[in-house]
Amino acid sequence: MSSSAEISAALEVFVHGFCAQKSATHPYEYQCFDEVWQMRDVARKNPKNYRKEEWIAYGTPAADVDALARKHTRGRFFICAVRGMDDSDEAVRTSYKQLGYRLLVTEPFFIHRLKKISKASSPATIERVTTPEMAIRFGKASRSRPISQEHLKKDAAFRQYVAIINGEIVGWVRSIDAASSTWCANMYVRPKLRRQGIGKALLAKMLRDDRARGAKQSVLLASHTGALLYPRVGYEQIGLLYIFAPRKSAR
Repeated sequence: MSSSAEISAALEVFVHGFCAQKSATHPYEYQCFDEVWQMRDVARKNPKNYRKEEWIAYGTPAADVDALARKHTRGRFFICAVRGMDDSDEAVRTSYKQLGYRLLVTEPFFIHRLKKISKASSPATIERVTTPEMAIRFGKASRSRPISQEHLKKDAAFRQYVAIINGEIVGWVRSIDAASSTWCANMYVRPKLRRQGIGKALLAKMLRDDRARGAKQSVLLASHTGALLYPRVGYEQIGLLYIFAPRKSAR
């Protein structure tokens, strides 16, 4: 059973890690207003390029979150409301619906306390990306920007792991240092190779490295399909995140 303090701490990890990850394309910053977090782009030359802000709240009444967002937003935002496993689903949905918000999606919220990490075997070799050559290969496989040189160092705060079969990258996951813990992101295994233990092996390798670095916990958000995998490696669902969009007049 997770306490309110544990959920709040995990939420801070999410905010720090998510902003660090999103800063790969343009610096993304965070600010806290009475336990409500704001995440958004830093100043841009062209205001039209601003991505939508995200406001993150746990335990704060919907009306208070709404008032904060409207007071401080640049004009386009989502609200991400988190509830604990014992909190009312109906209360969260109703409170935002009454304010004119539309629910877009829900995402299970997980933590791993790093005390016990399941063993895993798979047909893939699991490696951390530490060379420019592997970074280029990963960029091509994932259709993403090559990892910067600073993130290839042994003590880097951003660590990319890949699963390889017959020289081909078939899966990956990322760990980012955040608030004395780690944020797990971008977990993926090619569809034709799923259910063979590759995802579990990627996570096990990542988690052991996280623990060796002294992290307090690993935190992640999952799709409802992906949520079936994480408990097999020791993650515990501590809550559910709701993403709400405001009525059009507020954007």
